[in-house]
Amino acid sequence: MSDAKSAKINRLNRIAGQVRGVAQMVNDDRYCMEILHQIQAVKSALAKVESQVLKDHAACCVAEAIASGDETMQREKFEELVSLFEKAKR
Repeated sequence: MSDAKSAKINRLNRIAGQVRGVAQMVNDDRYCMEILHQIQAVKSALAKVESQVLKDHAACCVAEAIASGDETMQREKFEELVSLFEKAKR
C-alpha cells in the first residue's frame, strides 16, 4: 500500500472513531454545543480527505486522460468533475 493511500486510510479510521465518539456523546446526553463542536471537527477532517482524493484524481486520472490525447476520455473526466461540483452545491 502506498504511503498516500495509507495516510488516507489512517485519517478515515480516525474520522470513524470521531463519529463513534459523537454518537456516544449524543447517547450520554452531552451538552449540545460540545456535540456540535465535534461534528464540525468531523466535517473538517472529511473535507481534508476529500481534498486529497480530489487532488489525487486530478494528478492521476485526469492527467492520464489529457496525456492520452483521447478526447472522449478527457471529456468524461471533465464531466465527472463538473457533476461532482454540481452535487456539492445542492
